[in-house]
Amino acid sequence: MQPSSWLGDANRPRAKGGIAQRKSDGVIVPTKVAPHNAIGGKGHERGCVVDEGKREGMTGTTGSNHPDLRKEVDKVRQLQRRLCAAAKQSPKRRFHALYDRMWRSDVLDEAWKRVKRNRGSAGLDSQTIAEVEQYGVERFLGELSGVLREGEYRPSATLRRYIPKADGKQRPLGIPTVRDRVVQMAAKLVLEPIFEADFLPCSYGYRPKRSQVMALEALRKLGYQHHHVLDADIRDYFGSIDHDKLMKLVTRRVSDRRVLKLIRQWLEAGVMEDGELRSTTTGVPQGGVISPLLSNIYLHVLDLLWSRHSAHLGTLVRYADDLVVVCKTKQQGEDAERDVRKYLARLGLELHPDKTRRVELYDGQQGFDFLGCHFRKRVSGAILERQGKRVYFLHRQPSSRAMKRIRQKVRDKTPRGRCHADIRKVIADLNPVLRGWGAYFGTGNAARSFNQIDSYVHERLRALHLKRAGRNLDARVAKTWTRDYFWNLGLHRLRGTVAYPEATQYRWHESPPTSRVREIRTHGFYGGRTETHNEGK
Repeated sequence: MQPSSWLGDANRPRAKGGIAQRKSDGVIVPTKVAPHNAIGGKGHERGCVVDEGKREGMTGTTGSNHPDLRKEVDKVRQLQRRLCAAAKQSPKRRFHALYDRMWRSDVLDEAWKRVKRNRGSAGLDSQTIAEVEQYGVERFLGELSGVLREGEYRPSATLRRYIPKADGKQRPLGIPTVRDRVVQMAAKLVLEPIFEADFLPCSYGYRPKRSQVMALEALRKLGYQHHHVLDADIRDYFGSIDHDKLMKLVTRRVSDRRVLKLIRQWLEAGVMEDGELRSTTTGVPQGGVISPLLSNIYLHVLDLLWSRHSAHLGTLVRYADDLVVVCKTKQQGEDAERDVRKYLARLGLELHPDKTRRVELYDGQQGFDFLGCHFRKRVSGAILERQGKRVYFLHRQPSSRAMKRIRQKVRDKTPRGRCHADIRKVIADLNPVLRGWGAYFGTGNAARSFNQIDSYVHERLRALHLKRAGRNLDARVAKTWTRDYFWNLGLHRLRGTVAYPEATQYRWHESPPTSRVREIRTHGFYGGRTETHNEGK
């Protein structure tokens, strides 16, 4: 019978003879293109051409074959790029050949490196990262690859641990074994690029090339013309995720039954607490490597519904289960809360009644906390002094909880019992804490907060010297124990380290963006975006 395809017999696709001949797993982009031709190597039936006879499939190399010009290719990164490109090219495509990528030696090796970099404690089997290194990393990964290839891998239950929360409660964690963390990381390396092609810009949590600072900066810029905020928090989000709904969302992009079975096994592995194994019917374990990706897949429904039906009400900024909607009017804020509740109900979720509120930013009347920072509109002192006008801009500084936590960490590092220790060792213990805290909050209006912490650290270190001197204290020597004295001993100084992220996007010998120049002239280098508010409103 004559085939209906106009391509003819010569171009008719042949049956796949084996795993190495799967040609629908990626996209090849030719390095040399004929004039007037579009770049892209599409194959038959929208398939994509790949090198035959190679397990890499989507990771075929491109470029010159000359030995002097050939560079080392990161095959894992190349695989991720091709998966992401294929997902973007076909938004409705379901990927079927993913499990074979997980047990590849280069993928498992990269997964091990990331697990080791993240450190973490031992799981239920009490095996630590150091013990794996002593056992032999290559041997460990080789055995794990064989178990995955034969389909004999079974995840262990997670170990329940609790960490304190900012509100005094405890947050439950489920710690997988090192073996399970490596497999979960391998799955994340393969699955994340596919779903990243679908995720929207309003989501900032646990995503590559996105950070908390980016979310904070987005809010600061939105404060230019927006005066109402819905500060929302989802009640027990990680423990309320419905497994069946989550798996349906995953199957929209993944059709590989082995991968789906693996994810289901991780969700239902159970938790070991106080020597008792408890089954899990809902939620994802906080502490699992794959959990942040699964949580983003679940809340992508909220992002999608908001962008389609409620974007006219305001701008959504979400970091995991913490979300903020910035609106222009009070009515839009009320409508935004109604829509968010409606969309979350479809996922079996609800807003936390005590942590969800609507905030009015006019004249700095109210503020809100988000990702450890406190947002509130402040009067521009420069304009008030120069022109007599009250102009407000959105100010971002460490929240009161963040200030309490850093003071507690400083107290833990400087107890009175260390008064006889070498002060340089005490400073060496303090510096990593101060650097990490300062690096996070140093991208906002934190100059006053930084000065307060510098003063507090100075008081604690000076108190150690006073305790050590005791009755033999010399007043003239005590006067020399100033801030400069401890800074000269190597103490990290927070004061003077505040800068907006935009200021680092250009070199100092180059001209900054025009909008940033105007902002610096008006409010100083550490000012914010402004908006004029009439007194009668």
